[in-house]
Amino acid sequence: MASSLTKDSVSPGISGSEKTFFGHPRGLATLFMTEMWERFSYYGMKALLPLYLVAPGGLHLSAATATAIYSVYLSLVYLLALPGGWFADRVLGPRKTVAVAGLIIMLGHLTLALPSSGTFYAGLGLVAIGSGLLKANISTMVGHLYDGPDDPRRDGGFTLFYVGINLGAFAAPLIIGTVGENVNWHLGFALAALGMALGLVQYLLGGRHLSARSHEVPTPLTAEEKSSTLRKSALWAAVAVVFYAIVGFSGHYTLNWLLVPITIAGLVIPVMVIGRIKRDKSLDRADQSKMSAYIWFFVAAAVFWMIYDQGGSTMSIFADESAKNTVFGWEFPVSWYQSVNPVMIMALAPVFAWAWLWLNKRGKEPSTATKFASGLILVGASFFLFLAPLAIAEGGHKAAAMWLVAIYFVQTVGELTLSPVGLSVTTKMAPAKYASQMMGVWFLAVTAGDATTGLLSIAEVDLNKTGIVALEATLAVIAGVAVWMYRKKVKVLMGDVN
Repeated sequence: MASSLTKDSVSPGISGSEKTFFGHPRGLATLFMTEMWERFSYYGMKALLPLYLVAPGGLHLSAATATAIYSVYLSLVYLLALPGGWFADRVLGPRKTVAVAGLIIMLGHLTLALPSSGTFYAGLGLVAIGSGLLKANISTMVGHLYDGPDDPRRDGGFTLFYVGINLGAFAAPLIIGTVGENVNWHLGFALAALGMALGLVQYLLGGRHLSARSHEVPTPLTAEEKSSTLRKSALWAAVAVVFYAIVGFSGHYTLNWLLVPITIAGLVIPVMVIGRIKRDKSLDRADQSKMSAYIWFFVAAAVFWMIYDQGGSTMSIFADESAKNTVFGWEFPVSWYQSVNPVMIMALAPVFAWAWLWLNKRGKEPSTATKFASGLILVGASFFLFLAPLAIAEGGHKAAAMWLVAIYFVQTVGELTLSPVGLSVTTKMAPAKYASQMMGVWFLAVTAGDATTGLLSIAEVDLNKTGIVALEATLAVIAGVAVWMYRKKVKVLMGDVN
């Protein structure tokens, strides 16, 4: 499949006889396919997760608890992207780390496939660990394929990579979701394991096309650092085991003993990490200035993901309870809503990639800050639109499926102005010593947003209430306007990065 998508290139920096992937380096096809299969496994499980948590045939939890677990799980996935980046920078290098990650993810999905509620959270933990190891590093390897931050193909390359993400995400709910909802939940999770296995095989076979830089360990640990890291890790693991053993055997353990610490960490750790990088005296003035600009993008992304990721929890549970999940009288599984966003991404991403290049050639491409402001305003508008089906449901009626489709469409347009651009600008602005770790920092914005949703759910806030939805929508629009108003200041801080 990957080979059939390649063609001869005359792109800058690539010889005319060298095979390319839509004018991009051939290695992009390998990473495209790897990410496609990994996202197939991940989004298939993700589409099933909130429905399985509330279903009588699943764990049969309340909507608030299900949303809390879902949000905390997502925040943990992205929180672990930071140590995943560190592990590649200091221990294995990006290429080997991604291979290990794929194996762990596959084992996690196999654990979820076991017909036992006792292993369910262990399976979620393994998928979170593997996803954390993979996410930052595979995006970093995409950046390695290009000739520095000024390569004009770079933003387009990340957008095509985004198509791979969404191709897997589109197919997953239709296949895994249908089997999970209509046949057996655990068989659906088993299909997710198969998807990751296919992705891992493809990655190992296509590795020869990747940049040699992906083999490198930028700042390897010294012997003393390895010993110190092992000692500290063992100590903290022992503390956690002893603490939870005491809580459990004393009869005081509830799910919140696990959810609350992770959720708080999701808010505190991003602040600590960015603060530590900002205080690094080895960074020159230009890098420090770029980090100051990056804080704007980080906060904007956190607000964006806080709303966007509720498409898989708040809106999915709303659809399960209060929507007419039918098209021309034909009823479809609730998990299929999670395919709406990916198919729209695939339709619109090439248009956006072409538009950015077209505008760039004419010197009219919007700045990164302007793109981020647009994404925030659009995601806020999507939740203002959500008020309509909420009002219909409060009136005792079922909301039409097209209301939810319209919301996902607005969010998709917002996503395309912010998410692939955020991935690209992170690789451009990252100080050399924090190359993979900075991609982890980008994903911490998702952690912060999802952790906020998790805290609200743990506090029993009903996220399907009109007032809460309107408040979140207003916050996003205000944040978008603020980024737009200060866009020139941010541009100055970014220095030579566009």
